[in-house]
Amino acid sequence: MTFHYLESAADPRVADYTQLTDVHLRKLREPAEGMYIAESSRVLRRALAAGHRPRSFFLAEKWVPDLADIFEEYPDVPAYIGSAGLLEEITGFHLHRGAMAAMHRPAPVPLPELLAGARRVAVLEDIVDHTNVGAIFRSAAALDVDAVLVSPRCGDPLYRRSVRVSMGTVFQVPWARLDSWPQDLTLLKEQGFTVAAMELTDDAVDLDELAARNPERLALVLGTEGAGMSAATLAAVDLAVKIPMRAGVDSLNVAAASAVAFWELRPRA
Repeated sequence: MTFHYLESAADPRVADYTQLTDVHLRKLREPAEGMYIAESSRVLRRALAAGHRPRSFFLAEKWVPDLADIFEEYPDVPAYIGSAGLLEEITGFHLHRGAMAAMHRPAPVPLPELLAGARRVAVLEDIVDHTNVGAIFRSAAALDVDAVLVSPRCGDPLYRRSVRVSMGTVFQVPWARLDSWPQDLTLLKEQGFTVAAMELTDDAVDLDELAARNPERLALVLGTEGAGMSAATLAAVDLAVKIPMRAGVDSLNVAAASAVAFWELRPRA
């Protein structure tokens, strides 16, 4: 393939990679432009393995041999190469994890298709920290969660940091963004899901008690950092569930709590 060697940070061909550290800008821009950024060689390979299509590659020359097989497979996709200093000037940070790629954002999966056959679903309400979003997806992929639904104001699972923290597992777990919150929880109930909120309420049941019931289909709602679950969401679910705590600790980080809950509530045969 032909490599394109960059000489200026103002090169319009690499506009996909500019201002990557501006979270607010990228959250608006990437979905609107139908793209996302895969950061690191490992994440890039996982995106391609999941069938996602690259728009372009972006890397320092020393990483070319490491990705030679990919360049052979996608000879018509441009690869932009620059010095470490120039790449940092374009992106806003030092690129030390190999290559990046601007990827075409996959088409959303229709909700009925997403839920067909699913036994365990995670629902994220307004979780805005992309590190937490990525960590939850990584636990979901490892612990038998079939799909993830995110509320309208939840962080983007395909934002660069979410993808990186998840180690690319956001490409393995089907997910969809809900349109109406929390009204869309009714759609889960109509599909036979028990909808449980992970929240410390007076009537919350212990996690192991819900696990013992082993619901055939279960949707676990995880609330936003800090404020926790909204009152409207608590009114819409079937029950609240909590992790029994010791030594006066009343909660875990939402990503840590998700891993505990996914493991304990995994479907039993």
